[in-house]
Amino acid sequence: MPPDRPRSARFVMVVVASLAILSAIAFMTIGAKGPWSFILAHRGMRLAALVTVAYAIALSTVLFQTLTGNRILTPAVMGFDALFLLLQTSLVAALGGAGAGAIDPRLLFSVECLAMVGLSGLLFRLLFRGEGRNLPLVVLSGLLFGALFRSLSSFLQRIMDPNDFLVLQGRTFASFNVVDPALIGVAALLAVAATVIVLPRLAELDVLVLGRDRATGLGVDTARLSAIVFAVVAVLVSASTALVGPTTFFGLLVANLAYLLIPSAKHAEVLPVAIGLAIVTLVGGQMLLERLLGFGTALSIVIDFVGGVTFLLILFRSGRR
Repeated sequence: MPPDRPRSARFVMVVVASLAILSAIAFMTIGAKGPWSFILAHRGMRLAALVTVAYAIALSTVLFQTLTGNRILTPAVMGFDALFLLLQTSLVAALGGAGAGAIDPRLLFSVECLAMVGLSGLLFRLLFRGEGRNLPLVVLSGLLFGALFRSLSSFLQRIMDPNDFLVLQGRTFASFNVVDPALIGVAALLAVAATVIVLPRLAELDVLVLGRDRATGLGVDTARLSAIVFAVVAVLVSASTALVGPTTFFGLLVANLAYLLIPSAKHAEVLPVAIGLAIVTLVGGQMLLERLLGFGTALSIVIDFVGGVTFLLILFRSGRR
């Protein structure tokens, strides 16, 4: 009943937060051998990276789904990951593997973010102008842009030196094992900045869920809000991909689990649960693979498989309605 829903939402948030904390503690302590000063520094850096990536992906996915008004769309489906791949491929093709590796990671990260935001602005003007959001057009345009970016990347990879191609593979394949420490602080600052921008607009985002026309009638500047959210999503996606590489279905998985646990349109409830689930999945999953399975498989492969199955189930469920 309505009086019990807020209490239930708080209970879910507490449980998810507790699981996230336990996952972090287990990641830091299970199988720890040697001086704690080294263990805390080494594992702490990786934990910070995993938490930052989980936070960025969960936040960007929920925001993007609110913007598009659909829960099966993610920034990856819209081609943002393919755009990142094209940027990395173009860089290695132009400068070579050695030249690309010599660039300051923080400078490269900044350039990638600027490029992502600039091109996201172009996508925004193409997809959200005029009479409003045309969902089939959004999906089709996103798939076409993604296919175009991947085709260009594939062409450059075919004419690339084999040694440079190996370097490129290491830069674009999602890996939660090796993280550049120089980028963790920058990505965390971007995540904090995104939070500062989004928090005052949670109420407007709640209204935007009702539809663009209704939100406009209720006094929300939907054009300005959509532009801000789109830019925030682009920055968050670039931050997460720069740290670990593209993760296609991870955001879709944690976002829809959050919607399932919190049947509410309030972002103040959905976002914490989605972020907590993302932390549990990444940190807990990485801990299980490292400590119990001995790196039997890559976490990104497991996540993409489960996320892909979730994506298909959502499509089938939507088609039956």
